[in-house]
Amino acid sequence: MAYFFRTGPTTFRASPHVGGAWRTDEQHVAPALGLLAHVVETDRVARGRDDLAVSRLAYDIWGVFPLGDVETQVGVVRPGRGVELVEATLWCGGRCAVALRAWLVRTRDTADLAGGAPNPVPGPDETPPWDPATIWPGGFIDSVEVRRTAIEPGRATVWVRTDVPLVADEEVGPLARTAGLLDAANGMAVRADPREVAFPNVDLTAHLFRAPLGGWVGLDTSVVFGPAGAGVTHSTLHDEAGPFGTLAQALVVRTLAAPEGAPTGA
Repeated sequence: MAYFFRTGPTTFRASPHVGGAWRTDEQHVAPALGLLAHVVETDRVARGRDDLAVSRLAYDIWGVFPLGDVETQVGVVRPGRGVELVEATLWCGGRCAVALRAWLVRTRDTADLAGGAPNPVPGPDETPPWDPATIWPGGFIDSVEVRRTAIEPGRATVWVRTDVPLVADEEVGPLARTAGLLDAANGMAVRADPREVAFPNVDLTAHLFRAPLGGWVGLDTSVVFGPAGAGVTHSTLHDEAGPFGTLAQALVVRTLAAPEGAPTGA
């Protein structure tokens, strides 16, 4: 079973594998982010722009949305021979749920200039398995394989992958498959118990200095909670060849009400 099934030229149906972590009757946003990256890539190929590669994915998450049918839209906001800005949106129930703006740049050989990447982290074979279901519920969490080295609360090195196709019976490239796992960063290096503190992200921005390979995605992650209800999750992105970019997520931090009948302290 895939995360999404195409039902029309621009419409898809989410499977139970997309079930959320904060609420299992809502969609986990991670597969939706991958779907929008896939839409951008598909549009790029359809327009004959194989000379362009994505260098930034900037998502704004407009709100929660239920499991079910979604519709996508894509268009070029700023055309150009060497640089393009493309916008893609995902709609559910007649309202926008996620918006993506992606910068695409013309590919060229700069291997003799390459340098400055951070050091690689220990690979997935050197990182112990970890079950995220010990913290999180939901179909998406059940669909991923995770390896993790926890350093301290809010600090961990994580590898994540899935064998669930992003879209059923459809070729999906490494970028979209990778993008469909990036939102896991905020939940794999938790600073606080999500049963006591909510810290959902309202955006996700990834900057890429090379194309990811697909497969295992490494997240060298730090989570910071500020003193006034905001937080940031920051990750250096890796695949099995080494680092390929960075990621940041803006968090809304709030304590959750204690269950009825629970002790509230002095």
